[in-house]
Amino acid sequence: KNIKSCFIKKYYKNQLDEQKLLESRGKLYCHSKREHALKNAINDNYQIAIFDDGLQDYSINYDISFVCFNDLNWIGNGMTIPSGPLRENLSSLKKYSHVFLNGNSSNLKNIKYEILKINPKINIYTGEYLPLNLKDFDLNNNYLAFSGIGNHQTFITMTKNYGMKIVKDIEFPDHYRFSDKDINKILSTSEKLNCKVITTEKDYLRLKTPKINQIKFIKSELHIPDEDKLI
Repeated sequence: KNIKSCFIKKYYKNQLDEQKLLESRGKLYCHSKREHALKNAINDNYQIAIFDDGLQDYSINYDISFVCFNDLNWIGNGMTIPSGPLRENLSSLKKYSHVFLNGNSSNLKNIKYEILKINPKINIYTGEYLPLNLKDFDLNNNYLAFSGIGNHQTFITMTKNYGMKIVKDIEFPDHYRFSDKDINKILSTSEKLNCKVITTEKDYLRLKTPKINQIKFIKSELHIPDEDKLI
């Protein structure tokens, strides 16, 4: 749309993978305080700043806010951090105008029903993850998939939906730092199962193993079916 836009992310030492990922897609401003990053973006004449997370940072007066849920995890146990995955009580949806349901289009009808019970006027958008580099893989092969992301099963479901034969999947905590021992165990398991090894692009950016050539990553993006409505 020819809009000069950038990303803003609060700096966390353990999230260098996400920073690299955003930098590969556009201009990123990263600072320990989001407000400082925003001022730098304004000084550089950016028109739109897209914040990666930060909905609960009340030092920023956002022009537009999106509440995001994963359609597979939804609200988990329905409790807030540290007892559950929610950053705010679900009733807070009353004060927002836009919500995104991202994933593989699972359970959408029930989730929309629950959201609209709380806020009948809220705009609901969906986002579906699409693999971009399937042509780099032989779909006749068997695969071992591993990841250390927030929504491991969404990654696995996506690969299966697009024809990859996942014979084993291994889940690690989000932002997990893989050791050589971890990688050796993964590769050893894949040899026993006679399968190739895949992971996410985010995880691949964290790998520091000399055996990295034995691992490939799935590059993906979020497809928004109702993009015209969103715009």
